[in-house]
Amino acid sequence: MKKCIFTLLAAAALAACSTADITYRPAEQKLPPYIKRISVRPFTNKTPQFGLEERLTLKTIDEFLKNGEYSIAQENAAQGVIVAEISHYILTPIQYDVNLVPTVYKLNVLISVRFLDRDANRYLWEEPALHAVKMYSASTLPGGMTEAAARESLWEILAKSIVTRTVKGFGSATSASQRKIPHNVPPAVEVSTQAAGTPTPAAETPAPAAQEPAAP
Repeated sequence: MKKCIFTLLAAAALAACSTADITYRPAEQKLPPYIKRISVRPFTNKTPQFGLEERLTLKTIDEFLKNGEYSIAQENAAQGVIVAEISHYILTPIQYDVNLVPTVYKLNVLISVRFLDRDANRYLWEEPALHAVKMYSASTLPGGMTEAAARESLWEILAKSIVTRTVKGFGSATSASQRKIPHNVPPAVEVSTQAAGTPTPAAETPAPAAQEPAAP
């Protein structure tokens, strides 16, 4: 009986030692090998902030060219297509001086990205909430920057995330959790940060959504 108990304990200890060194490594989920050329469809802008989609589209193309893993082509010559939408652009003043003039801002941008397999006419993956945030001082302060400069830094972050997600597969760049997505303002709304007495420019009409491919 004692010999049986000793054998069971030894087996349990051996099992514990063997599992302690096991590391879970999920299989890579990269694009199918027949996808050689990728197109970046002009992004859709669902915010009232004019011109965001053009800069982010160009930045994403530039990042794919620098990465070099896939060739960039027109959509009719590509096997895969990046389809993206800018859903949130939220600029919020978070610090003020004694005259209640904003001195520090927080810029949140949220985009959704899908990868379309043109041959199979289906989406291979989707990231519904790629999120980038930038906190910066007003341009009137030492070391500060303009809103345009802050935007450019976010475009670089998001473009690199899109390329990384495409090239390296699932888990390399992931969507923000729902609790981290800004909910203090509705989607597609920018918080005005104009100084008192400064007229606020009229919101532009959002760009039309890109046409989805027809089912075969």
